[in-house]
Amino acid sequence: MTPATSLKRTLGAAMAALVLPAWAMAQGGDVALGKYLVETSGCHDCHTPWHMGANGPEPDMSRALSGHPQEIVISAPGKMPEPFIGGMTATNTAWTGPWGVSFTPNLTPDPETGIWREMSEDQFIQALRTGRHLGQGRPILPPMPWLPYGQKTDDDLKAIYAYLQTIPPIKNKVPDPLPPAQ
Repeated sequence: MTPATSLKRTLGAAMAALVLPAWAMAQGGDVALGKYLVETSGCHDCHTPWHMGANGPEPDMSRALSGHPQEIVISAPGKMPEPFIGGMTATNTAWTGPWGVSFTPNLTPDPETGIWREMSEDQFIQALRTGRHLGQGRPILPPMPWLPYGQKTDDDLKAIYAYLQTIPPIKNKVPDPLPPAQ
């Protein structure tokens, strides 16, 4: 690659980073921006169960953002050498470490099993600002990168919240976290 080509790519990426959020906002307000932020912030990496696709592991978009599949039961933390943080399932939705086992929650608007049945927009923002469930409860467990998400603007977080209210609801009861092995 020539220096000119490299510079063009770098400038193109920088322009996209500046223009795309404004473009997304112009396309439909908060929901469009929220979709853009969810799609580019890695939310599907953990909150969408993975499956084996034609080219290897990939998010199963038929279960987009539905969290740890309820049919995959984990009853105890895995035995891993310390220090270790790692996924316990091929779906990339359960994680074990010194804290026990954390399961990625269902972010869909399902009224019975989605996280929104108990979380308001203010609680969502507070959760990401404080690292506490519902903004005041137990700590949000690894591997959730709440620190960088908490750095987003209020408008960005409100847009993410608004977008997540519009995705298809998926009934999927995610288990509560498991305590560390004794």
